[in-house]
Amino acid sequence: MRRKIAFLVLVVSTVGFQSFGQAPKYSNEFLSIGVGARALGMSNSYVTSVNDVTAGYWNPAGLASIGNQYQVALMHSEYFAGIAKYDYGGIATRLDSSSVLALSFVRFGVDGIPNTTDLIDANGNVDYNRITTFSAVDFALLVSYAKTLKIKGLRVGASAKIIRRRIGDFAGAWGFGIDAGAQYDYKKWKFAAMARDITTTFNAWSYNLSDDMKQVFQATGNDIPTNSVEITLPKLLLGAARKFDFGKKVSLLVEANCDATFDGKRNVLVSTKAVSVDPHVGLEAGFMNLVFLRAGVGNYQSYTDATGKTVHTFQPNVGVGVKIKSVYIDYAFTNIGDQSVALYSHVFSLKVDINKKHKIK
Repeated sequence: MRRKIAFLVLVVSTVGFQSFGQAPKYSNEFLSIGVGARALGMSNSYVTSVNDVTAGYWNPAGLASIGNQYQVALMHSEYFAGIAKYDYGGIATRLDSSSVLALSFVRFGVDGIPNTTDLIDANGNVDYNRITTFSAVDFALLVSYAKTLKIKGLRVGASAKIIRRRIGDFAGAWGFGIDAGAQYDYKKWKFAAMARDITTTFNAWSYNLSDDMKQVFQATGNDIPTNSVEITLPKLLLGAARKFDFGKKVSLLVEANCDATFDGKRNVLVSTKAVSVDPHVGLEAGFMNLVFLRAGVGNYQSYTDATGKTVHTFQPNVGVGVKIKSVYIDYAFTNIGDQSVALYSHVFSLKVDINKKHKIK
């Protein structure tokens, strides 16, 4: 209960913030968590090597590498001791030998948040029966298209995304944005670029607050939010990868990515007024293309604590995966923040190839 009350305070603060911060650094951050246990086990170092249905999220160009007629993927994970639920589903279909279409769905939500704005009745009495609950939920639907070009080794793709964010019945937003990406194979190397929110994503917020709720906001020192537009600025993801084969049974995939943001200084490894860069690296060891071990490190943070000391943290992830005929089962064990806090999460995902393989240009 205490944790969910804390989330209520956070939600109220966020509602007030949306009215005044037109281009916040962390807008639509639920779309930065990542999807698929394979990618999360490699610390999100995946924009280059992604070659399945999850490419609709990571880099739509990777969809062009899908060899089957259809591919379906599902994922579930929980954060903050199970308070927040994060789910993903995707389906891709090959249109012809050079193009693929995909749909992806993402939900991040906190349910059962206590609404205590009516806790005290008109006579000043505390009545716990007046407590209701609500959900703070973020949804995203991505429609992606990828194509293999005539230039050898080059694939391109784009995703149009519709965003719906809701805070109970009293706040909501609709948003729209476009992502675009490319992958290029050169000899044994792979390179990639992914531009998220390339057109700048806009969320239009609207509020439906009762008079009683407005009075509570005023009494507690919170600003009453008004309808507004929230902007998500573009982000550029760059990557390089190479796969090493040790005989016919053992392989090692190495990928390095860097995420560049242009919304001012962030607490990342490289931070300037013009651009902030967050690097991360992932590894995947495979045995007979059936069993996989994964590890990665990223999310380097540098900040000053209450004593004035500069603190450096990073996020380690590990994972495993197995392939059983056309079924892929993956698991990732992630640390979502400072190691001293030990906020660990378990991520499970499932992927299935359906129907015959297609010849890819």
